[in-house]
Amino acid sequence: MHSTVKNLEVLYEDNHIIAINKRSGDLVQGDHTGDAPLSEIVKEWIRIKYQKPGNVFTGVAHRIDRPVSGVVIFAKTGKALSRLNEMFKTKEVDKTYYAAVCSMPKSPSDTLTSYLIKDSSKNKSRASKTPKTGAKEAILDYEHIYSSDRYFFLKVKPKTGRHHQIRVQLSEIGCQIKGDVKYGAPRTNKDASIHLHARSIAFIHPVKKEPLIISAPFPNDPVWNSLPDKLA
Repeated sequence: MHSTVKNLEVLYEDNHIIAINKRSGDLVQGDHTGDAPLSEIVKEWIRIKYQKPGNVFTGVAHRIDRPVSGVVIFAKTGKALSRLNEMFKTKEVDKTYYAAVCSMPKSPSDTLTSYLIKDSSKNKSRASKTPKTGAKEAILDYEHIYSSDRYFFLKVKPKTGRHHQIRVQLSEIGCQIKGDVKYGAPRTNKDASIHLHARSIAFIHPVKKEPLIISAPFPNDPVWNSLPDKLA
């Protein structure tokens, strides 16, 4: 078994969906790099586990950025995928992220609204305070929950799913995410990660129609380990 497949951290699985704790650096879906994406690794994991000789269906329902860690859901059937796609589109999925940022926000909690313009050539987004042609509205709630010796921890709940939304919106208020030099952090993390973690996702199961909350443990590093258990 390939080491990447062997090391896959499965958070939840049934006949319809599978949830993975994505490591920073893993791609969710294939891109120009040609690196093996999680969608293919999950497919291989399922094929090996269930000894499936034929093609395995793995549908990508949503994505998180490559340097970000945390929970990602894949569909195992076409029906589950179409329903999940619709649920993400209609904002029926509740996502919670944690961010370790370099500065304390001026307000301990707030709702941020921006209009984001994506620059595909630079794989970057920039924010405008007012609507502009080609810009998409981005809304998130954040709450400061803890401060360590060097970093400030925010719980973030995005209300929209825009390109690099949390990264650019926090940067706009002077709260650059640790390691995120693309959006103004002073230095990179050694492993090219950023300290943004998709902590949990809550939704109604697309087939079983039951409430489901899936949580992803934090990466094991000194910054995340400084969070008290009761807050994590």
